[in-house]
Amino acid sequence: MKWGFQKGSVYVGNEKTRINHPRLRNKQKEVPLKLYERLKRSDEFSEEMLAKALRGLSGRKYKETVSELAKGFGLSSSSISNRYVEAGRKKLQEFQERDLSEFETFAIFLDTVHRGGAAFTVALGVDKKGKKKALGLWEGATENREVAKCLLSDLESRGLKLNKEIIFVTDGGGGIIRALKDRFGKELLHQRCTVHKDRNIQNHLPKKYRKAAHRRFRNALDLKAYSEAKEELGNLKQWLAGINESSARSLEEAFEELLTLHRLEVPELLRRTLHTTNAIESMFSTVRHCEKNIKRYRSSKMSQRWLASVLLYAEDNFRTVKGFNEIPWVIQKIRIVQKSNDSKNQNKLQQSLKAAGLWVLNRWTVLKYFN
Repeated sequence: MKWGFQKGSVYVGNEKTRINHPRLRNKQKEVPLKLYERLKRSDEFSEEMLAKALRGLSGRKYKETVSELAKGFGLSSSSISNRYVEAGRKKLQEFQERDLSEFETFAIFLDTVHRGGAAFTVALGVDKKGKKKALGLWEGATENREVAKCLLSDLESRGLKLNKEIIFVTDGGGGIIRALKDRFGKELLHQRCTVHKDRNIQNHLPKKYRKAAHRRFRNALDLKAYSEAKEELGNLKQWLAGINESSARSLEEAFEELLTLHRLEVPELLRRTLHTTNAIESMFSTVRHCEKNIKRYRSSKMSQRWLASVLLYAEDNFRTVKGFNEIPWVIQKIRIVQKSNDSKNQNKLQQSLKAAGLWVLNRWTVLKYFN
């Protein structure tokens, strides 16, 4: 029940403001007001302002939104800006330092978003239960191998286990692919984005052939069996070679990487998520929407603060990937395929050593005979 009022203070903007807050009691003792306790914290208002900014509200318009408060206390753009910086700094620290050791990775999407003249390579992970998580970011002047390597090293330093069972999905950026091949070699499970490759093929063709090329490309990849899809892509390659050799080479450059999911026999519903970079592109769309009111990035720190804040904000709207129930089966299939590859490699090595041993023996026999 109510028990009168008491003088107190709360934070509004950058100022501590005096108010009268109500008192409540039950039969035994006074009951604290949770809202009042939150408003007494200086960082609580920062979190609330940052959340509004991520929904598309700029600092200059914030005064209009809280006009009733502004009339009484006078909010300024500078105080709002200071709160943004404070809240963003905490979000960046949280994002860069959070532990990834408990994240059981099934797939990783890698792509680059350009903001304020810089290129940020970002990793989005999917765990074995189909849950998505923004894993990390690394800033560079362009998308290149060293930036991608630094990002992978950062993920590992925070406990993420990178192994040959993880499926990597990229849009075909050369720097990221080279970094992955340096890290995993021939054991790399790499799926190229079929949407980006489809566009690249069409860009080489005259307009009158583009619809036919798109239809044949999609029909080939819609086939379930690896052998059938490979045969149809081969037919498409021959057809393209008769029209534009550059278009055919563009397909050939990513031929096997377009069929990684077919080779692993990934079920159709789960394949829809993994055959394109749409998952990470959707996250970048949230980045662009939330930062639409930023007219100029003043520093690298500012860019990183905002990007980390938006990525954490985007996680609240992530959904479980379609076909997540099939992930354990796909993992087992990956292990079988890689075990088979290991056996083949071991047999080749033994054959090579055997041949080398016979050659040494024959050479020794010849030298002994001539001596």
